[in-house]
Amino acid sequence: MMKIDTTYLERCIAALERAYSLLIKSEVDTIEYDMFRSASIKEFEIILEQAGKLLRKALKPYFHSPKEVDRMVFKNVFRNAVLRDLITDEQCERWLQYRDNRNNTAHDYGVNFANETLVFLPQFIKDSMDLSAVLKNQNDQ
Repeated sequence: MMKIDTTYLERCIAALERAYSLLIKSEVDTIEYDMFRSASIKEFEIILEQAGKLLRKALKPYFHSPKEVDRMVFKNVFRNAVLRDLITDEQCERWLQYRDNRNNTAHDYGVNFANETLVFLPQFIKDSMDLSAVLKNQNDQ
């Protein structure tokens, strides 16, 4: 079984936590606020992509062909993770919502996108940590 390296994912989660904590301490309409908001959004995007990539690796042992997993779209990766008891239905629904948020606002880097994303960052951070723990646990099996 292939070892899943969660180091980069964990570092991105830590960066998001730090950026978000500094964001909520910053005054709105300041450069610092804008800077921490941008950092939070960027880390959100990176974590979302990393989560999908690492979850694909975790799913490969469950399939006859690794190529079958490679061909899956992001949402099907998470749906299959539920079937393999890697994440819960509720977690999956949130990950799909995170992805929808990212897809619906991919070309809107304005305040609306940022504000929509910032609302769910605390839960996203928790879900990301939970997923990282599941992926690390896969290495022990």
